[in-house]
Amino acid sequence: MREPATNHDPTALILRALAATLSEPKRAERFLALTGLDADQLRERLGDESLLSAVVGFLESHEPDLVAVAEEIGTTPAALVAAGRSV
Repeated sequence: MREPATNHDPTALILRALAATLSEPKRAERFLALTGLDADQLRERLGDESLLSAVVGFLESHEPDLVAVAEEIGTTPAALVAAGRSV
Protein backbone atom coordinates (compact mmCIF):
# COMPACT_ATOMS: atom_id res chain seq x y z
CA MET A 1 0.00 0.00 0.00
CA ARG A 2 1.19 3.49 -0.82
CA GLU A 3 1.69 6.22 1.74
CA PRO A 4 -1.56 8.11 2.44
CA ALA A 5 -2.14 11.04 0.10
CA THR A 6 -1.30 14.43 1.53
CA ASN A 7 -3.61 16.30 -0.82
CA HIS A 8 -6.69 17.19 1.21
CA ASP A 9 -8.67 18.63 -1.71
CA PRO A 10 -11.85 16.50 -1.67
CA THR A 11 -12.59 17.09 -5.35
CA ALA A 12 -9.12 15.97 -6.41
CA LEU A 13 -9.33 12.92 -4.16
CA ILE A 14 -12.70 11.88 -5.57
CA LEU A 15 -11.55 12.44 -9.15
CA ARG A 16 -8.62 10.13 -8.46
CA ALA A 17 -11.10 7.63 -7.04
CA LEU A 18 -13.20 7.93 -10.19
CA ALA A 19 -10.16 7.25 -12.35
CA ALA A 20 -9.34 4.18 -10.26
CA THR A 21 -12.96 3.04 -10.42
CA LEU A 22 -12.96 3.28 -14.19
CA SER A 23 -9.58 1.58 -14.55
CA GLU A 24 -11.00 -1.77 -13.44
CA PRO A 25 -13.38 -3.05 -16.16
CA LYS A 26 -15.96 -4.86 -14.00
CA ARG A 27 -16.11 -2.03 -11.47
CA ALA A 28 -16.37 0.51 -14.30
CA GLU A 29 -19.20 -1.43 -15.92
CA ARG A 30 -21.15 -1.54 -12.64
CA PHE A 31 -20.56 2.17 -12.00
CA LEU A 32 -21.76 3.17 -15.47
CA ALA A 33 -24.77 0.84 -15.28
CA LEU A 34 -25.81 2.13 -11.85
CA THR A 35 -25.37 5.81 -12.72
CA GLY A 36 -26.74 5.56 -16.24
CA LEU A 37 -23.86 7.70 -17.48
CA ASP A 38 -21.71 7.14 -20.52
CA ALA A 39 -18.14 8.30 -21.16
CA ASP A 40 -19.19 11.60 -22.75
CA GLN A 41 -21.50 12.45 -19.87
CA LEU A 42 -18.74 11.65 -17.38
CA ARG A 43 -16.36 14.04 -19.14
CA GLU A 44 -18.97 16.80 -19.19
CA ARG A 45 -19.76 16.42 -15.48
CA LEU A 46 -16.32 15.90 -13.95
CA GLY A 47 -16.63 18.88 -11.60
CA ASP A 48 -20.31 18.35 -10.83
CA GLU A 49 -20.92 17.76 -7.13
CA SER A 50 -23.64 15.22 -7.82
CA LEU A 51 -21.22 13.12 -9.87
CA LEU A 52 -18.57 13.36 -7.16
CA SER A 53 -21.10 12.26 -4.56
CA ALA A 54 -22.22 9.41 -6.81
CA VAL A 55 -18.65 8.13 -7.07
CA VAL A 56 -18.26 7.96 -3.30
CA GLY A 57 -21.77 6.55 -2.85
CA PHE A 58 -21.00 3.82 -5.35
CA LEU A 59 -17.81 2.90 -3.53
CA GLU A 60 -19.47 3.02 -0.11
CA SER A 61 -22.16 0.61 -1.28
CA HIS A 62 -19.57 -2.13 -1.86
CA GLU A 63 -16.83 -2.13 0.78
CA PRO A 64 -14.35 -4.24 -1.24
CA ASP A 65 -14.41 -1.57 -3.96
CA LEU A 66 -14.02 1.22 -1.41
CA VAL A 67 -11.02 -0.46 0.17
CA ALA A 68 -9.42 -1.36 -3.18
CA VAL A 69 -9.82 2.12 -4.64
CA ALA A 70 -8.60 3.83 -1.48
CA GLU A 71 -5.52 1.65 -1.47
CA GLU A 72 -4.93 2.22 -5.18
CA ILE A 73 -4.99 6.00 -4.81
CA GLY A 74 -2.97 6.02 -1.60
CA THR A 75 -5.58 7.05 0.92
CA THR A 76 -7.87 5.45 3.46
CA PRO A 77 -11.51 4.46 3.01
CA ALA A 78 -12.44 6.89 5.79
CA ALA A 79 -10.71 9.79 4.03
CA LEU A 80 -12.52 8.98 0.82
CA VAL A 81 -15.90 8.85 2.55
CA ALA A 82 -15.14 12.12 4.33
CA ALA A 83 -14.25 13.73 0.99
CA GLY A 84 -17.64 12.63 -0.36
CA ARG A 85 -19.40 14.28 2.54
CA SER A 86 -17.56 17.55 2.03
CA VAL A 87 -18.49 18.13 -1.63
